[in-house]
Amino acid sequence: MTAGTELRPQVQTPVPPTAPAKPRRAWWRRPWVGPLALLVIAFLSFSLPPYLALDPARSRVPAPEGFPAYYWFLVGHVVFGSIAMITATVQIWPWVRRKFPVLHRWSGRAYVFGGVLPSGALALTVGSISPFGPTARASDVLLSVLWIGATFAGYRAARERRFGDHRRWMIRSFALTFSIILNRVISPIAAMILEPQVATTFGGSELALTQSIGSISSWVSWTVALVAAQLWLDRKPRRAVAA
Repeated sequence: MTAGTELRPQVQTPVPPTAPAKPRRAWWRRPWVGPLALLVIAFLSFSLPPYLALDPARSRVPAPEGFPAYYWFLVGHVVFGSIAMITATVQIWPWVRRKFPVLHRWSGRAYVFGGVLPSGALALTVGSISPFGPTARASDVLLSVLWIGATFAGYRAARERRFGDHRRWMIRSFALTFSIILNRVISPIAAMILEPQVATTFGGSELALTQSIGSISSWVSWTVALVAAQLWLDRKPRRAVAA
């Protein structure tokens, strides 16, 4: 160092502290994963066996007159729908998506091509000639169209790597898939409310009562599920910004 050179202290630029990474919650601490899996197991244990027996006498839905193949369309719809419910449970499991992306992709393909699309296509026929009347038929056909449409839109978005859109469409598809469980909850409630009115509101007609119960449970179940999913999708971005 030459004479006269000033000694200047070295100034160190302060490094801003990094925020600690938010720890991920363990899969078993997520309150909905376990209960959802148990709900699917319980529902399928009750709904699936009569159709796996391949005995039309055990069907819980009466076949309309003039279409003897109705039962076999119904069996296919139920079996493929069960595949959709099982694979949907795997699809929305965050631990699987994070740790096993390959499994997530393949179960997603099974959900679309082995579950929703064949089940929804069969539901178009099953629903269009439903024994529960024209109002329920309109609901079943519209549900099938929306179910197929939302699922295909989600699959296409994933293929185009629009993963935000993929997630939103698949949440709607998930809601429509599981609306059948809500249907089975609404049906007995509607029956308990309406049965005392057979002699008055329905003029003593058991057929009118049955069709009314079927129409109410059909329309209310999937519309409530879809509206709830959309409200959750619309609310979540605002919650994330606030956080």
